Amino acid sequence: MVVPELPGFLAALGRPDLIGWIIGSFTVGAFLSRFVSGRVTDEVGRRPVMVFGSWVAALSALGYLLLGHVGPGWAVGAFFALRFIHGISAGFRPTGATAYTADIVPVGRRGEAMGWLGVAGNAGMAGGPALGSVLAVEWGMDAMFAVAAALGALSLALTWPLKETLEPRRKLVMGDLAVWRGKPFDRAALPPSLAQIPVAFAFGAFLAITPDFVGALGFTYKGTFNTIAVVASIAVRMAAGGWSDRWGRIPVIAVGNLLLAAGMAGLALSDSPAEAIAAGIVYGASVGLNAPAIFAWTADLARPGATGLALGTMMLAMEIGIGAGALFAGYLYAGDLDRLAWVYGTCAVWAALAALRLAWLARRPRVGA
Repeated sequence: MVVPELPGFLAALGRPDLIGWIIGSFTVGAFLSRFVSGRVTDEVGRRPVMVFGSWVAALSALGYLLLGHVGPGWAVGAFFALRFIHGISAGFRPTGATAYTADIVPVGRRGEAMGWLGVAGNAGMAGGPALGSVLAVEWGMDAMFAVAAALGALSLALTWPLKETLEPRRKLVMGDLAVWRGKPFDRAALPPSLAQIPVAFAFGAFLAITPDFVGALGFTYKGTFNTIAVVASIAVRMAAGGWSDRWGRIPVIAVGNLLLAAGMAGLALSDSPAEAIAAGIVYGASVGLNAPAIFAWTADLARPGATGLALGTMMLAMEIGIGAGALFAGYLYAGDLDRLAWVYGTCAVWAALAALRLAWLARRPRVGA
């Protein structure tokens, strides 16, 4: 909801060169929290992890609201500290929710369930950017942040009545929050984790530079372009999870990467809003194919009692990819619109190489593939 309008905040402070850190600092917070969230999900429970993630999301939005009224002298540093804290919500909430979903559905319909979980998340991602842009343009940033905080509180209210699915479980202790305690990742989840990196890299780059890209093309409400891509993702997700149950995870991800390459190449070559929208639809469809298949593949390969750790491992790779993509895009772009095509083109090449690798893997029988 807030991301499409944040580049304008930095530009107003005279630091457009730091645009990549809007996503990068958020991703660092999410990345570090993944070392904790997977383990806590498996040992303490799915529900506490989800509740904590919603709390952080709501309080972070309130923090943005307060930050808008401080002097610019230290606002940049405080902004990125808050982005880091906000990222912690993304490190906890999805891990708990995905493990919870894996608990309550049959294994043979896991891909379908992950697809619908993604539809739910993407419904918010579709409406959020458009709503945020309208609020920011028509009523100001304070209104946007206030509504974001209210939505975080609503998430918390809807999560609170859920019954825990992990039995037996124990109480949370302070030692659980130490990132150096316990296993940091699960080797069983490495194949889907590697498949996640090029997808996440493109996503990080897309988030970092697309607001400026569509603004230069004449979009008044920058978030509407994100909404178009996410709606395309939702439409594909409704069936893509079931496709991965039927045809296998790796073939579906390979096709998803081909669409990703086509979508990124299309954005690199776009000179008009219509061309950009067409490329955005293809990109959104690629996300709809990739995400549920990668999540289901991870749950397939998880060892008994370590579903949360496996999902946390895959999401660690996701945060690495998003952060690297955002930082790469921000560094290469640096406010020069002529460089945008190079960013999208790099993502297209990497996605095409990933598709070739997955096509080769699909010819070899793999557990959970």
